[in-house]
Amino acid sequence: MLCNGTDTASSTRPASGAFARPRQRPNAKRWLAALPLALVAGFTFNGTAPAGITPENPSGLVAPQAEGRWSAGQAKDLLDLVEQSEAEGLNPDDYNVDALRAAVNARQQGPALDALANVSALRLAHDFADGRIEDKAQFDWHIAPPVDANLIASGLNDALDRDRLGQWLRGLLPDNDQYRALRAAYADARGDEPLRAQLRANLERWRWMPRDLGDRYIYVNVPSYRLLVMNDGIEEAGYNVVVGSPKTPTPQLALHAQSVVANPTWTVPQSILKTGGLRGKGFTYTRNGDGSVRAVQAPGPTNALGRIKIDMPNPHAIYLHDTPNRSVFSRENRALSHGCVRVQNIQELAALLQGGDGLGEALATPAKTRVFQLEKSVPVYLVYFTAQAEADGTIRYIGDPYGRDQALLQRLGTPASSIVQMAAR
Repeated sequence: MLCNGTDTASSTRPASGAFARPRQRPNAKRWLAALPLALVAGFTFNGTAPAGITPENPSGLVAPQAEGRWSAGQAKDLLDLVEQSEAEGLNPDDYNVDALRAAVNARQQGPALDALANVSALRLAHDFADGRIEDKAQFDWHIAPPVDANLIASGLNDALDRDRLGQWLRGLLPDNDQYRALRAAYADARGDEPLRAQLRANLERWRWMPRDLGDRYIYVNVPSYRLLVMNDGIEEAGYNVVVGSPKTPTPQLALHAQSVVANPTWTVPQSILKTGGLRGKGFTYTRNGDGSVRAVQAPGPTNALGRIKIDMPNPHAIYLHDTPNRSVFSRENRALSHGCVRVQNIQELAALLQGGDGLGEALATPAKTRVFQLEKSVPVYLVYFTAQAEADGTIRYIGDPYGRDQALLQRLGTPASSIVQMAAR
């Protein structure tokens, strides 16, 4: 990637807080889904594979709770919620809807109902809270899960104890204008399966998103080629951007902008040096201990990062920056970069974040790099939605520069005919 080089003016502190990369855990959803129904009646699920597996207890599950954990009324509530999951773009069959309906109609209770209801409720809760897709990294999505899987089982137990199953489950879904508008459009598009398929993909992605984006944040939807500064749900400012090309796509990240760098240097990634794609002036070359060459471009009017970089430390070395080639912002297709996001009128954006004090003076001395720490870091979301709600609630259907909708819909079990028709539009 163009941006995957180090920079002498860049901070190397890792992202922290709610936007830090999640600690990897065993795949709780896959483990749960593989269990026979008879093994899960009333067990306490802590989000990880059980540790107490022995030859005498091959399942590793703790002793079941008292029989009759689920009442007939709660099972009926769960059945209603499973049937209503279709409105979220999910498939009720994934949650044993037929077996659950038969159990409710037969007024079944005891261990058999407990086993069935536990599996259905936990799977539905996981998919409401974190989406149906488990391996999001295959779609270059690296944003931390919005809900801790370890808390879901305890949440279910508490909801049953307080008889608030519906309230708890619905509360796991996104609660924002974008999700509500997409869900309404999904309902209105009944009969147009290709359109519903596109909406279904985007409803799924919103279930991957943090539930609280913050009061003020930067939002870059890659397919839209736009950067928005959002303040209390209102667009404060908007800018055209250039994003990664299909060969070097911009990853989906939740970061914090921490500083503005005036007149940045650029350390060239080895991937560009090896391909011989280095262009421009002002480079100095040194040889590393391993024999590789290190190339650094000095600040100035021809620097590949332009005059300003907004730094948001992350292991992908992705940031927002200027460019000396500003004609690219007038193109319709702006998936052109090596991964980072080039921002039109970035000096205005930098002043908006930094307040402008000293920035103009620093830019007047183009050979000198200066770093301005933001008084308060600003959340930055680099996301990927091919349908989005406008301010008036209408849905705008935009391109799919990385061709990700089809692969996502296949994983969601969407009929191939709908995917083919959607792609043909």
